[in-house]
Amino acid sequence: MREKGCKRLFSVEERAEMNLNKFKDLNVYDDYSIEIPDHVLENIFSYLNLKDLRNCSLVCKNWYKILCDENNDVWRYHCVKRLAEEVMKSDLLSTVTTYKSKLRAFFHAWNPHDCSRNIYVKPNGFTLHRNPVAQSTDACRGKIGFRQGRHAWEVIWDGPLGTVAVVGISTKEAPLQCQGYVGLLGSDEQSWGWNLVDNHLLHNGDTQGHYPLLNNCPKYQMGERIRVVLDCEDNTLSFERNYEFLGVAFRGLPNKKLYPTVSAVYGNTEVSMVYLGPPMDG
Repeated sequence: MREKGCKRLFSVEERAEMNLNKFKDLNVYDDYSIEIPDHVLENIFSYLNLKDLRNCSLVCKNWYKILCDENNDVWRYHCVKRLAEEVMKSDLLSTVTTYKSKLRAFFHAWNPHDCSRNIYVKPNGFTLHRNPVAQSTDACRGKIGFRQGRHAWEVIWDGPLGTVAVVGISTKEAPLQCQGYVGLLGSDEQSWGWNLVDNHLLHNGDTQGHYPLLNNCPKYQMGERIRVVLDCEDNTLSFERNYEFLGVAFRGLPNKKLYPTVSAVYGNTEVSMVYLGPPMDG
């Protein structure tokens, strides 16, 4: 017999039943998330993987709204978990301003398993390093290729260009290493590139003309950001430099998955790539 004034201790099952009845009284028992504060949901979401987060964004409007905030604690946690502290503090990701966009850039960065044996991807995940190997041209592709939509990414050459330094795209069939110092990217029908050294376009082993079509066009300066714009709807590849559109470089691209790619010849040169997402028109 319970003494007077003592509170009854409820079992777990009884407490669950009481909470369910409370939700029923509020007529919202079919959506328990409505009672969970946003900051608690953010904390819960931070423990989920990206696939589960995508599924959560489809559950209800409130969850979708939370996960659409690209600067909240969910995306900050995933950035801290996956991105090196060095790159988070550097200027490399200055053009991707939200945590979610930085994370997206990381998943689109250079592929350490799809490059020449003379290239490795540095611990920051965004920069490749070409080892000083004589009489070799070496290339690297991004992790994700594109067949639909419009996509933009930046390439920053953080070292001497050498005699050939090519920025562009390729299919999975394009080679990633060859003997000699040549324009590897653009050497066959599976790749398209712009040689920053002599401002020539390369495809199928031939020079496709001078680019860009500007009078007294300045040569690329080390550290400048080259923006590459791939339009899979119009099947075109274009470039921008210092936010100036340089015109369409290639038309009639095939209906294949195309990957961001560079090829280099200079020893110890480093090239970074930052995926931006759909290009901003105008």
